[in-house]
Amino acid sequence: MENEKYTHKKGIVYLNQYHIVFCPKYRRKVLVGDIERDLKRIFEEVAKEHDVQIKAMEIMPDHVHLFISFDPRQHLHKIIQAFKGKSSRILREKYPSLKSRLPSLWTRSYFCCTVGYISEEAVKQYIENQKNV
Repeated sequence: MENEKYTHKKGIVYLNQYHIVFCPKYRRKVLVGDIERDLKRIFEEVAKEHDVQIKAMEIMPDHVHLFISFDPRQHLHKIIQAFKGKSSRILREKYPSLKSRLPSLWTRSYFCCTVGYISEEAVKQYIENQKNV
């Protein structure tokens, strides 16, 4: 059934998915070994705390890929701040080498791109054909 792709909550039905990428400061290759393992666990905690579904996650030595879905009444920037803030705080406390090598764990920037179920062209055609239905 097509509806299974959408989340149904009181007053809203949505499919709100994003591909997110962000990097450690200076693109340093520090996300390895125990740090990588702990980072995944921290991201899972943050997702649970903020009612975010992680559909896919990959931690590379110098960047992170997250494919997430969340209620569109939440703000994407706040969610990314939560992922970055909590992980930076915990990892820099647990691994002093991160503190000495980096003034902050993450860069301020990030990449985000919406990921949809139907194409842009299909949406345009649907809207343009509304009066013909």
